[in-house]
Amino acid sequence: MALLKVKFDQKKRVKLAQGLWLMNWFSVLAGIIIFSLGLFLKIELRKRSDVMNNSESHFVPNSLIGMGVLSCVFNSLAGKICYDALDPAKYARWKPWLKPYLAICVLFNIVLFLVALCCFLLRGSLENTLSQGLKNGMKYYRDTDTPGRCFMKKTIDMLQIEFKCCGNNGFRDWFEIQWISNRYLDFSSKEVKDRIKSNVDGRYLVDGVPFSCCNPSSPRPCIQYQITNNSAHYSYDHQTEELNLWVRGCRAALLSYYSSLMNSMGIVTLLIWLFEVTITIGLRYLQTSLDSVSNPEEPESESEGWLLEKSVPETWKAFLESVKKLGKGNQVEVEGADAGQTPEAS
Repeated sequence: MALLKVKFDQKKRVKLAQGLWLMNWFSVLAGIIIFSLGLFLKIELRKRSDVMNNSESHFVPNSLIGMGVLSCVFNSLAGKICYDALDPAKYARWKPWLKPYLAICVLFNIVLFLVALCCFLLRGSLENTLSQGLKNGMKYYRDTDTPGRCFMKKTIDMLQIEFKCCGNNGFRDWFEIQWISNRYLDFSSKEVKDRIKSNVDGRYLVDGVPFSCCNPSSPRPCIQYQITNNSAHYSYDHQTEELNLWVRGCRAALLSYYSSLMNSMGIVTLLIWLFEVTITIGLRYLQTSLDSVSNPEEPESESEGWLLEKSVPETWKAFLESVKKLGKGNQVEVEGADAGQTPEAS
């Protein structure tokens, strides 16, 4: 028994074809939107690629770009099919290809749904990428004279200013690395010598942060050196006083920014997916209603359209049987090819 059977006359079939034609061209615009969202996200990720550890984070924008292109192609083709469906002679040329085309549309909708889910689920991967990338970027902050790393100081400073953040997890991360280049250290100074000797790795570590960590909204001049030394500053207690530095770490700031972007893109993609599913269902009804016309020479006659020719369990059972037959057919071909080979004469 057919699933969700609907009766159609010629007037209903024409309205369905015209409505689907219009919806498909709206879907072409939706495909352009998906492509644009993927391209925008890819550009935003590339802007901060220096503080990202790998290219896994580009999976989502690449997928959105690819699905946007496919959406434009499939919906343009579907629009042409719906337009030709009004003419029996033109529809006859499309008829043998409609079932494979609908199967491809179903597969496309499944992939589009998975891409939309990925927009929500890749937060963990992005967090690890940012954490390790920022850690490496901070380590190379001082290498202003090293080819390939000389831009890192500017990158980190601009990042901290733009996103109002400091360090990887917070400003104390700067205490654990030497972010001042040896070029700007006076090695004849006792203080410099003592700091380097007190460190096992021979690094110059200070309880200070780069200028880009300073919060310009603070009424007090920025305290970026000797942050934990209360006696070095007048009327100051670093444990009780609100510091005039950005408190949030850059990993959390970037993760929040990219997560909000991908969540918004995921919502838009899901809405477009619902629209695409509606079009696919409409195409199925159009195809079955045209194929079931009792007398093709009388286009005004009534017909029936359905979503599935059989019930869901019967359709699933038939699908599994076809897969098994396909597997057996391939096995027979392999055995036949092996039997056709004759052993070489010794």
